[in-house]
Amino acid sequence: MALTYKDSGVDKEAGYREVNLIKGMINKTYIPGVLSHIGGFSGLFQLDVKEYEEPVLVSGTDGVGTKLKIAFMMDKHDTVGQDCVAMCVNDIVCQGAKPLFFLDYIATGKLIPEKMASIVEGVANGCIKAGCALIGGETAEMPGFYKEDEYDLAGFCVGIVDKNKIITGKDIEEGDVLIGLPSNGIHSNGYSLVRKIVFEKENMKVDTYIPELGRTLGEELLRPTRIYADLVLDLIGKFKIKGISHITGGGFFENIPRMLPDGLTAHINTSSIQVPQIFHLLQKWGGIPKEEMYGTFNMGVGMVLALDKKEVDLIATYLSEKGKAFYILGEVKKGNEGVVLW
Repeated sequence: MALTYKDSGVDKEAGYREVNLIKGMINKTYIPGVLSHIGGFSGLFQLDVKEYEEPVLVSGTDGVGTKLKIAFMMDKHDTVGQDCVAMCVNDIVCQGAKPLFFLDYIATGKLIPEKMASIVEGVANGCIKAGCALIGGETAEMPGFYKEDEYDLAGFCVGIVDKNKIITGKDIEEGDVLIGLPSNGIHSNGYSLVRKIVFEKENMKVDTYIPELGRTLGEELLRPTRIYADLVLDLIGKFKIKGISHITGGGFFENIPRMLPDGLTAHINTSSIQVPQIFHLLQKWGGIPKEEMYGTFNMGVGMVLALDKKEVDLIATYLSEKGKAFYILGEVKKGNEGVVLW
């Protein structure tokens, strides 16, 4: 008997149905510069470089990590796409780049068009919030490699910044102040530890209602990562931001030093942070030391900005007037400790 591709577990027709389902979602993300449409072999984007003296492209790639396991457990797939966009976009805005376009990659054991469309819906929503276009992607059906009901998700973002406006942190000096922009929960890092605590140690289920949170465990753990592009780019345009750090894997201790010149240390007053309840619960359930918490999770701070202390009152007033929460985290001092918590 003659075999077909479908006999091996790959359903081409399902792929065609997925494309039809996601066309409208993708079109909503288009911004000036998009030249291509879904179905081509590549995504085309025309740069408008008139406002840049020396335009520099800035790129970033990332995935969602084991947070996807929560999506599998809940069979809810319309938010992890925003996580994927956020993880990439939040990285490139640290250099002062404006996001332009995004591409995604989904690999799955069995291509179910409606599930894949739900994932792409989250990606599209994330792109809209980030102000960038979704101009391409790939859905790979890989039977025998992934389980039928599981998938992996990754993305790639490109932005633009003028060479003389790239934020590197090189101008940060002793006495500069650190401001934190709040996270909306765990975001997309530390989920291997989270799952070990709540599912193995505490034997909870995703539908376990947590009174302190006012929602189920799964609802809390699946909250999408906040996208900071609009706010951070607005602040960059109005204030002298010397350095920006995205608090992702490795928490405070790994990420804040990435923006600091040698010989400088960030001194953080942890009492200035309104730590989300989920982190207090994880620390209690897991018996986790404070240093480990701040070395794994964002602890309620998604982005850290460094600026001259003369600008602190101005930026604080501006953020307050816009109704944007922030924390005065601490200051930069001489030293080689990287981060000191107090």
